Amino acid sequence: MTEATATARRSRITPEREAELYDAVLDLLREVGYDALTMDAVAARTRSSKATLYRQWGGKAELVAKAVRHNKPGRVGDVDTGSLKGDLHALTMRADDCEMEQSSALMRGLAMAVHGNPDLLKAFREHLIEPEAADFRRVLQRAIDRGEIRADNPAIGFVMHMMIGGFAARTMIDEQPPTQEFLLSYIDAVVLPALGVPAS
Repeated sequence: MTEATATARRSRITPEREAELYDAVLDLLREVGYDALTMDAVAARTRSSKATLYRQWGGKAELVAKAVRHNKPGRVGDVDTGSLKGDLHALTMRADDCEMEQSSALMRGLAMAVHGNPDLLKAFREHLIEPEAADFRRVLQRAIDRGEIRADNPAIGFVMHMMIGGFAARTMIDEQPPTQEFLLSYIDAVVLPALGVPAS
């Protein structure tokens, strides 16, 4: 099979249909978790054939990673407000408190599965972690170019860790879901000072 033929076969699903499939996958993940989710269940829920699902995504890990990625509100690198604080605040404001709570619950449910399943970890790295890390590097490079932060600041390599850490720790430590108010305060009190940027 030529590459063009393979691409044509993978492209038969419309963007609208793809979005429906991703929503169904996320619903199933919330209901049964990753380990109990099967391609049979996805096929039944979405009235698809398993052959179509495997042809389009290859397997469960790829399908789940792409569904989670699709659910994220836009790309980090697309945000450019003219300041690092503005960019980080804008990223936080793209999801409302309800969406954040749902995302937090979903990611908690996937955390153990990711680290216990090499295929899922690989898919998450390819479709979520590496693209987001590259996007954060672009946001930070713009801040360096504007003179907001020093290129040799050691905290630059930990911005993504800090952002994810604040999001995840809110539930673990405070037993509350992450909210816009909490994350905006966290950015101003922790992330920006670490980068040498005044929060005010």
